[in-house]
Amino acid sequence: MMEHQHENMAHTTHSMDSITQILLSAPFIIGLLLYITAVIFSKRQNKAWPIYRTVLWTAGSVLCFITVVNPLASIAHQNFTMHMFGHLLLGMLGPLFMVLAAPMTLLLRTLPTRYAKKVTAVLRSPIFHFLSNPVVPAVLNIGGLWLLYTTGLYSMMETIMWVHVLVHLHVFLAGYFFAATLLYIDPIPYRYSYIYRSLVLILALAGHKILSKVIYAYPPEGVPRAEAEAGGMLMYYGGDAVDIVIIIILCYQWYQSKRTREVRYPVTG
Repeated sequence: MMEHQHENMAHTTHSMDSITQILLSAPFIIGLLLYITAVIFSKRQNKAWPIYRTVLWTAGSVLCFITVVNPLASIAHQNFTMHMFGHLLLGMLGPLFMVLAAPMTLLLRTLPTRYAKKVTAVLRSPIFHFLSNPVVPAVLNIGGLWLLYTTGLYSMMETIMWVHVLVHLHVFLAGYFFAATLLYIDPIPYRYSYIYRSLVLILALAGHKILSKVIYAYPPEGVPRAEAEAGGMLMYYGGDAVDIVIIIILCYQWYQSKRTREVRYPVTG
């Protein structure tokens, strides 16, 4: 009788895990298919699309996909260090690659003019005006991580399916909007200066680094100290690697904008 109950519980848990993985992986599969479809339509309209952008979108989608399905999803559920590895892929590297793939630019050039204007109108809406301020995604991104790892939310995420799904979606979306509002790869109606975006980036990096040290010293609820220490170090140094890429791109864009201004408005003696 007891064995039968254990089998039912194991079956229920497996079913919930499968549903969770389907809910989390579906957006990335659909997004990849839509992106490739848009590339095909763009080519049919004699509008070449850079191959490297398609590669970036594919790579970003795959990185995010593998974090929410087995085997990594199950391993991350049991091991905090692997959970943190998945966090770096889902919340930092994967979204960065997808931002660099310029999906909104591809969408606007693929859609008929009347629909492209509607999309542009949505981008000019108050909600996108609010989200375009890099402070907002930074707070949602870094603040969300502080909430996750310094409260009971992490243990809830590991036991309650809808919390697990919402947390993972938040991690991805916050990471995506954070990178998008710093780098301006796609057209953004409301733009902020390089100095302002750089200051936001510096503060966000500080918040991320401090949190990694807090995790190292004070493990989240239910996490063994050894795993918390390894996870904190991975968050610290792995985050550095992704942040360096963002810094390089932002500095390059800043340099290019200054060169453009110098060409347009040369200084005369």
